[in-house]
Amino acid sequence: MTRGTDPTGPTDPTDPTEHPAPALTSLTAVRLLDGYRTGAFGPVAVTRAALERAREIQPEVNAFVRLFPDQALEQAAASEERWRRGEPRGLLDGVPVTVKDILLLRGAPTLRGSRTVDPAGSWDEDAPSVARLREHGAVFLGKTTTPEFGWKAVTDSPLSGVTRNPYDPARTAGGSSGGAAAAVALGAGPLALGTDGGGSVRIPAAFCGVFALKPTYGRVPLYPASAFGTLAHVGPMTRDAADAALLMDVIAGPDSRDWSALAPAPGSFREGLDGGVRGLRVAYSPSLGGQVAVAPQVAAAVRRAVERLAALGAYVEETDPDFPNPADAFHTLWFTGAARVVQHLTREQRGLLDPGLREICAAGARRSALDYLAAVDVRMDLGRRMGRFHDTYDLLVTPTVPRTAFEAGVEVPRGAGHRRWTGWTPFTYPFNLTQQPAATVPVGTDADGLPVGVQLVAARHADALVLRAAHALYASGAARVPGAAGLTPAGD
Repeated sequence: MTRGTDPTGPTDPTDPTEHPAPALTSLTAVRLLDGYRTGAFGPVAVTRAALERAREIQPEVNAFVRLFPDQALEQAAASEERWRRGEPRGLLDGVPVTVKDILLLRGAPTLRGSRTVDPAGSWDEDAPSVARLREHGAVFLGKTTTPEFGWKAVTDSPLSGVTRNPYDPARTAGGSSGGAAAAVALGAGPLALGTDGGGSVRIPAAFCGVFALKPTYGRVPLYPASAFGTLAHVGPMTRDAADAALLMDVIAGPDSRDWSALAPAPGSFREGLDGGVRGLRVAYSPSLGGQVAVAPQVAAAVRRAVERLAALGAYVEETDPDFPNPADAFHTLWFTGAARVVQHLTREQRGLLDPGLREICAAGARRSALDYLAAVDVRMDLGRRMGRFHDTYDLLVTPTVPRTAFEAGVEVPRGAGHRRWTGWTPFTYPFNLTQQPAATVPVGTDADGLPVGVQLVAARHADALVLRAAHALYASGAARVPGAAGLTPAGD
């Protein structure tokens, strides 16, 4: 599918004469569930509104590879009947969700942004996170766009074209979960599942002005296993931290198909969400010890968010984690993973790949086993350093990305001097190496009206702490991004 085409297929039961109520497409999942409980509105009306919004934004933003109008409305009608009887199925009954087209969703092809994946097949299995959503009654709106096999931090692919930013369609939505971020920002469902191997939920969320959490590795199980190994996480992309906590209560927990999944979380992620940040020890690193050049307006917005944390009672110290640039080690792990992804392809199929993906696959194929093990050594040292760092500090705060969204359709900003996407994402991929929980919170815009994100990082297994700190920023009003002209992102 190229940008601007209709992803719904030949049938669409939504009535084109009906227009979605803005109030429905802008509500969080928590508020939708409140409305279902009180009878103020039902899942069918909400789903119709979300589908119409998805169709409205698709020609300009290209957030979806496929919509499921028939199935979604059937699921919504069943949910509405359960709510009418007072017997909701689970925590998300009737709430519209989207799924990145990296994750399996039963009954729909998962093409992973690639022309080398055959859409024919049974497609009869859900990924673990998708299965949990289904068990809790969620309504599946569609599959969202990804670069080919999720290989880079912008969202374009030979299969589905370019995904664009809700605040300026000439710019990128980020990636690799760019379609998911754009859909949430523009009201096409309040909840989205994304994947993050080097920043892939946090980067697009920062560029699109929404919330995202990369949980501790293994907290949300993944199947099939990623070729990128234990760098790859599944995480929520939402309107705010409260919705992410709700979604985590659904998707976190072991699944027998993922041997590396963690044991169940000790409690609900919603418990203690209102605990605030008073007394927390916060390390503020504006540039990782001078390693990163940060755009002045990004730096200013992040500093204001840090000052808000201090005003809320956190003990803030400007300091830096002690680690050298791990880019070479990350590249070895990432490039060899990419080479493994395409190892089975024929020469003709390889000719269909994104040229940048072909380049990193070739580089990965040249790495030796000793190169790989040396990268693992760097990774283990980085994890040890960050473990010691969090003996002193509860949270590390940095910019999520050192700049705002740049032109769409390119891997790196023109003129920036970077060879690969990791050159402009130095704040995100280190914490895939360490497997720590990390979230991005929108904290304003630059002079062009483009969103800025602040990143909150905690020790492994401290996902609830990250959510609590993020929720404090939302509750204080620090985490608000005004709507943009033209394609207006969904407001509160």
